[in-house]
Amino acid sequence: MQPRNMSMSGVVDLAAVKAAGEAKAKAEQARAEAASRAGQAGEAGPSAGAVPPSALVVDVDEAGFERDVLQLSAEVPVVLDFWAEWCQPCKQLSPLLERLITEANGRLVLAKIDVDANQMLMQQFQIQGIPAVFAVVAGQVLPLFQGVVPEQQIRETFAQLVQVAEDRFGIIGIEVDPDAEGAAPAATAMEEIPAGPYDALLEAAVVALDAGDLGGAVQAYKNVLADDPGNTEAKLGLAQAELLARVQHMDPQAVRAAAAENPRDPAAQIAAADLDLVGGHVEDAFGRLVDTVRVTFGEDRDAVRLRLLELFEVIGADDPRVSSARTALARVLF
Repeated sequence: MQPRNMSMSGVVDLAAVKAAGEAKAKAEQARAEAASRAGQAGEAGPSAGAVPPSALVVDVDEAGFERDVLQLSAEVPVVLDFWAEWCQPCKQLSPLLERLITEANGRLVLAKIDVDANQMLMQQFQIQGIPAVFAVVAGQVLPLFQGVVPEQQIRETFAQLVQVAEDRFGIIGIEVDPDAEGAAPAATAMEEIPAGPYDALLEAAVVALDAGDLGGAVQAYKNVLADDPGNTEAKLGLAQAELLARVQHMDPQAVRAAAAENPRDPAAQIAAADLDLVGGHVEDAFGRLVDTVRVTFGEDRDAVRLRLLELFEVIGADDPRVSSARTALARVLF
């Protein structure tokens, strides 16, 4: 099979979005703070959040796709390698992908998908031939290339992918500890610790929410994430607090009237979706924004998509309504 390149030009163009500079600054700040913590730790040992190198290459099936690919892609770009045991070109490409992913040292993760055992995923990605390589960044599917391509071309593609993930989404990857192979799971180690380092800040955020101080809650969650960008509880809390802050002074009747009169207006639909979610109409909120993505372009489309991703954070990635909406969004985008 001859290599068939799938252009990433549309992905790279995302760096021109206004939010790119801010996202990059946040990513650089997070990396600097992580490096500072590592330096202060000295001989105290590896970070509790570090993973062994073996965790950078994983086998993924249909049952684990949501967890091992979509959810993980919020922390690190996930490269998908569609392969089969009978595929000779796959046997050339897969070892090369594994080596380059390992060299990336946590900036990328490789998910290997056996097409014979995962026919549904093969159909969903519309695979015409293998090997086929895709990437998922912040839940968004990006086609990379098909067939065996030169190592230098793969390196350049991966470098682009890492840069886009950082510039556009502030995603800087995961920490890797070469000495973590065979170590006890992080959850086991955490069970021995009665309280985490951010408990006081998280509690302060909850107290602020209970008191109706949404600004204080938002700032408290941001304080946690400034030091620990991957803190799941803080991410969820921040998404919820920011949503409540956005709708706090809205006139529901006026917002819904504006949305009804302007079905292609991104700002009107985003505001109405926020109200839908706060009112418990989760599927309505998601459907509204997916439909708006379908009829908008450029920065308008990107603004709607980003708000939809934020609302996914509010509900939580494990919710089946989020999974369904992600699928619907992927169909619209790709």
